[in-house]
Amino acid sequence: MIIKPKGTVDITGKEAKVWKYVEEVIDSVMEKYNYNYIRTPIFESSELFHRGIGDSTDIVTKETYDFKDRGDRNLTLRPEGTAGVVRSFVENKMYGNANLPIKVYYNGTMYRYERPQKGRLRELSQYGVECLGSSDPMMDAEVISLSFNINKMLGLDDVVVHINSLGDSDSRNSYREALKTYFKPYLDDLCDDCKERFNKNPLRIIDCKIDSNKSYFKDAPKILDFLNVESKEHFDKVCEYLDLLEVKYVVDPYIVRGLDYYNHTVFELKTESTNLALGGGGRYDKLVGNLDGPETPCVGYAGGIDRLVELLMNEKKFSNVRDDIDAFLMYVNEDEKKYAIYLANLLRMSGFVVETEYNNKSLKSQFKRADYFNSKYLIILNSNDLNDGLVTVKNNKTKEEEKIMIEYLIYYFDEHISDDNQDVDLESYCHSHDKRGDCNE
Repeated sequence: MIIKPKGTVDITGKEAKVWKYVEEVIDSVMEKYNYNYIRTPIFESSELFHRGIGDSTDIVTKETYDFKDRGDRNLTLRPEGTAGVVRSFVENKMYGNANLPIKVYYNGTMYRYERPQKGRLRELSQYGVECLGSSDPMMDAEVISLSFNINKMLGLDDVVVHINSLGDSDSRNSYREALKTYFKPYLDDLCDDCKERFNKNPLRIIDCKIDSNKSYFKDAPKILDFLNVESKEHFDKVCEYLDLLEVKYVVDPYIVRGLDYYNHTVFELKTESTNLALGGGGRYDKLVGNLDGPETPCVGYAGGIDRLVELLMNEKKFSNVRDDIDAFLMYVNEDEKKYAIYLANLLRMSGFVVETEYNNKSLKSQFKRADYFNSKYLIILNSNDLNDGLVTVKNNKTKEEEKIMIEYLIYYFDEHISDDNQDVDLESYCHSHDKRGDCNE
């Protein structure tokens, strides 16, 4: 038997429905914030990630899936989404657009060769946003607010933003030297990874999962103490805007993020009760220039869909996920079966979720199958009724039956079912009872 590769999963059943629901919420929020969908290749030139993400990051040094194609080209399965979006921005000369910033979002699979564990897979799914072309701290706040509100719309109220600033190049360089001076006496006590980071990227020592609990870490220099005036003003403005947007956040000096391209604002979304990381991002004003484009200020965020689905499943927060169908069509003979095929198609194209029998089983079996699908209504076809232009409609909850003229069937379901089948949208967040969603009421 062939089995799936290590570090991958099959998404089926209830979990698959929750997965699609999460994607629908993400799409809905992105539309309201006017972010356009972008799709980039799953594999790119290896050079893109080495130059974009940075050679000192764990992702590039340990976790990328690298291979050569038949043309002897070095390619890499994408480990994250930002570098590919920036490559597209440069290659397609989007920087020439007079209406900057460019605001885009993506949703797709990423690949990292790491030890599989709960919440960490080798094939993972991420959604993300990238805003290219604005240095205004309001843009930082919008990206943070957007990511925060997606989690809120999903019913995850136990989420808080951990935010920090890495400052500009001058601030960051001053901090790097302070860290090296501080950790130098402890160098022999650091893990092997941190010993290597000491020279390449000492900021990464701060969030080391192995060393961070050691006693001398609590007295390590804090980046906020090394911000120059311009960097501090930017960070203060971001926090001011977050207050206006009612985003729950804490200033966390230990947030540095794992990628080399960040500057100024960095942040992560975590659950308050378990400190589970749901995603993170920040500002990366130098990346476009590093990838041969013009200097362009940017900010972005990426979150794990796998982890969101897992959290929703564990907390059973998926009341908006449909676990039923609108109607089940039942028949006995061939003529009724033909009409069932026709009527099922008519109802489906009118927006209703409909099932029928495919294996010519008895009516008794069809009743059981309808219950399996949790069907709201049964449509029972009878040759004599069909000759009179009628069908029997049974409410599967109240067990009440009535005969309906076929020509009025869609109107009947419009009245009895449509109000229950609203699309995922910001209405639920606005607590509006009007299904058209007037969020100003």
